[in-house]
Amino acid sequence: MRRLTRLGAAADTKGAPYLFIAPFFLLFGVFGLFPLLYTAWVSLHDWSLIGGNEGFAGLDNYARLLSDEKFWNALVNTLGIFAVAVVPQLMLALLLADTLNRAIRGRSLFRMALIIPYVTSIAAMAIVFSTLFGTEFGLINQLLGTVGIEPVNWRGGRFSSWAAIAVMIDWRWIGYNTLIYLAAMQAVPRDLYEAAALDGASRVRQFFQITIPMLRPTILFTVIVSTIGQMQLFTEPAVFDTGGAMQGGTQGQFQTVMMLVFQEAFRYGDYGYGAAISWVLFWIIVVLGAVNALLARTIKGAP
Repeated sequence: MRRLTRLGAAADTKGAPYLFIAPFFLLFGVFGLFPLLYTAWVSLHDWSLIGGNEGFAGLDNYARLLSDEKFWNALVNTLGIFAVAVVPQLMLALLLADTLNRAIRGRSLFRMALIIPYVTSIAAMAIVFSTLFGTEFGLINQLLGTVGIEPVNWRGGRFSSWAAIAVMIDWRWIGYNTLIYLAAMQAVPRDLYEAAALDGASRVRQFFQITIPMLRPTILFTVIVSTIGQMQLFTEPAVFDTGGAMQGGTQGQFQTVMMLVFQEAFRYGDYGYGAAISWVLFWIIVVLGAVNALLARTIKGAP
């Protein structure tokens, strides 16, 4: 009896962790791994919306992708918006978090306000930013006119549309990243700042020599998550595209890769080609994530 009790206790000790994590892996397998593998299978076939599987195509969809100007244009747009949006976003989030980590009046109210853009509905965001970036009656163009600057066709140019979409992205996600950085700053020992202040270090020097090094793992996390999110960018440019055809402007000047996937699969009904684009995007994200991790390891190991 005692032996059975010991075996039961040992099984409970060794098996309980697997039972606790099993729900996640079951859900991931059903809603994550299976769709991923099924998309790979679809990408190897001629697969249409009406006819379904129309035969094995091998790597034809991938060969078509390599010579498709629309794909390369969408990839350039995605990387361009990523560069314009993410770098200022994370820098501003760090500065905001550092400010809210100090003893200022009403900081609890400001901390609560940071999450408002994140929970705001997409419909409300579309209405507000359509008004702000309107070509003829947009508020931003009216403000530019007061200082003698000609109105900007925000949807007509590549860089102007990138800038407008970057503003939408940053408005929505700066607060989210700020709260992540703020939570990490709460774990930094206050003794470090007090000792640095006694040594005569300014707040700027404390920020660069204490805060940034202590937040390096958190910064790496936000960089990787932002990279994954921005490479799958869809909502903001889709909202910005008033035509609704996922064209990304008249010349595709702000069409992202995910908009192209949606257009090919759901507008043109070419699921095989859309799946191939999705899989190429997946591997691009994997490579960018590995580069980020490698750079972080290099910086961490630097003297």
